[in-house]
Parts: sequence; C-alpha cells; structure tokens
Amino acid sequence: MNLQRLRALVWKELLQVGRDPSSVLIAFVLPLVLLFIFGYGLSLDSKNVPIGVVVEQPSADASEFVSALDGSDYLEVHLAHDTRTLEADLIEGELRGIVIVPEDFARNLAAGHAEIRLIADGSEPNIASFVDAYLRGALQHWQEMEAVEHGIQITPAITVDQRVWFNPSVTSRHFLVPGSIAIILTVVGALLTALVIAREWERGTMEALLASPVTRMELLLGKVIPYFLLGLASLTLCVVVAVFLFQVPLRGSLLALYTVSGIFLLGGLGLGLAISAAAKNQFLASQVAINAAFLPAFMLSGFIFEIRSMPTWIQYISRLVPARYYVDCLKTLFLAGDLWGYLLPRIIALTVIAVFLLALTAKNLKRHLD
Repeated sequence: MNLQRLRALVWKELLQVGRDPSSVLIAFVLPLVLLFIFGYGLSLDSKNVPIGVVVEQPSADASEFVSALDGSDYLEVHLAHDTRTLEADLIEGELRGIVIVPEDFARNLAAGHAEIRLIADGSEPNIASFVDAYLRGALQHWQEMEAVEHGIQITPAITVDQRVWFNPSVTSRHFLVPGSIAIILTVVGALLTALVIAREWERGTMEALLASPVTRMELLLGKVIPYFLLGLASLTLCVVVAVFLFQVPLRGSLLALYTVSGIFLLGGLGLGLAISAAAKNQFLASQVAINAAFLPAFMLSGFIFEIRSMPTWIQYISRLVPARYYVDCLKTLFLAGDLWGYLLPRIIALTVIAVFLLALTAKNLKRHLD
C-alpha cells in the first residue's frame, strides 16, 4: 500500500464531500430531522387519554369519584348523562373509552359491593390496556383518599416497594432517542457510501481511477476513511442533541460510545460500498440502501418492537442485523453505563459483521471495466 496515493485519494474524496451538498445534507441535516421526528413525534407515554364518563344518577360519591378521574394526569374526562351521546365519539376515535357510573352506585358503595362499567376502544389494544390500568389506578387512589377522610385504616396484606432501575422516571424518550441514533447512523452510513462508487461510474471518473496504479485496498480505504470521519461527526451531533436537548442521561464513557459506534459505522459503510459497487447508478443504489439498511434496522433491531415477542424464525433473522446489537449497546451506554460483560459479545458480533461486509466490498471492487 502506498500511503501517498492513499492520502491523495482521501483528500480527493474530502474535496468531493465539500463540493457535494447531498453529503452534507445526509450527514448533518438528515440526522437532525430524524432525531426531532423520533424524539418529539414518537412516544410510548400515553397521557391525557380522552374518556367519556356517564353518571346515571348524580350523588356525592359519584361526584367525588368523577373528580378523582378528572384529577388524573393520564385521563381527560368528558362528562355526559347518556351513553348514547358518547358512543359516536368512541366510534370516531375521539374517545378511547367510556366509564359508566350506574344509578345504584352510591347505594351499592354503602353496602360494600359497588361496581362501575368500562367500554374500551379495542381497535388499539395498547391504548385499551392503558385506559383500564389508569382507571384502576384512579379508582384505587380515590378509595384510599375516601378511607383517610373517613378515618378508616387500610392495612393491605401485601405492599409493593417499587424501584425502577436505569430509567427511574419511566420516560420512553430515554430509550427511544438512543435507539433512534442507531437507526440514524444506519441510514447515514449506508446512504453516504451507497452513492460514492455509483457516482464515479455515472460521471465517468471511475475509468480514470482504474487506469491509475491505485490498488483495490487503497481504493477501498480512500472511500471509507472520509465517510467514516463524516459519520463520526454525525454521531457527535446526535449525541449532543440527545444529551442537551432531550435530556437523555449518558452514563457510559465517550470512549466506549465511540468505539462501539465506530465498529458499527464501518459495517454500515461497507454495506453502502457493496451496494454502490454493484448498482453503478445513484438512484438505484440509494433505493437499495434504504431497503437493505433502514427497514431491517427499524423493524428487527428492537428499537420499537420487542424481538422476543416475534416468531422464532424472525428472531434468528434479526441476528444478522447489526443494528440489533448496536441498539442494545446504545441503550446500555446511555442508561446503565460501561457494562463490558454485556457489551463485549455484541461488540464481537458487530466486528464480525463489519469485517464480512468490508471483505465483500473489497472482493466486488473491480479493477477492470467488464
């Protein structure tokens, strides 16, 4: 390998990056857009869930119960006196459930066996479960307040001392944002290099490179190094936004973060180069890169969808997706810290995938036109 030729190739590619606005857009603008979409637009926290409440017979107990529901941070109460007036809103999706307080509620409550009815929107099972859980929580809180007000001592048989590790506030953004960084780096790494060799073929400059004494390894490194540095700059931007704007804690070290990210980025760049060398067309290469990188990373990485709940054969396929290991590493580094016993097996898997993709790319880089 001739270091002077390699340095010239890297400098040529850096100049090309500076002249090409698409590379800057992919490396810096696209990550910000995706991070804002994932950070603000995607949330698993359900608050202010709209529900209708029907009180068939007004009473002091019913009013206090409705006030307890209305005081919940998770429920948005809409009062009515007839269920039929709320059914249309439930059908149209304006309400997620209807709570019915029957006319004999106060009498049965005094007798010790009152009940309420809940009609939940089952078209979204998770929301229906949230409505049921929030209603039960509000009901339990109201019963405890009633017991305190009437001087009744409640001693439950079992009490739960709850402690939440890693994410005490149970905020979905704290694990969605690190996961989104993996998706962003997947897209950035694959797209940046998916256009590189295809662009050379389209502009007719690949023939000049092939006519030069540049070796296959020099050509590969000359394409990888500039975009590797650009990918790390994109990662830095994402981490700064995640920590300072979205307030996601970073409990791991920067050394571990950049080590894992660098290995993952090499795999993404190798995939993009392999696609670019095979496609020889920028539009086709970009489409293949999105489908080969973004969709598997989004669906099979555990970023949103739990892998253990998938069919067994899908779980085995997900082991071939590098984003699966990178998402685990990022969540661990951000929320737990440098747990090397957990990180090392995933780093090894990322290294194996990166070496395979780069070797595949090196093999497919042709030194002739036919």
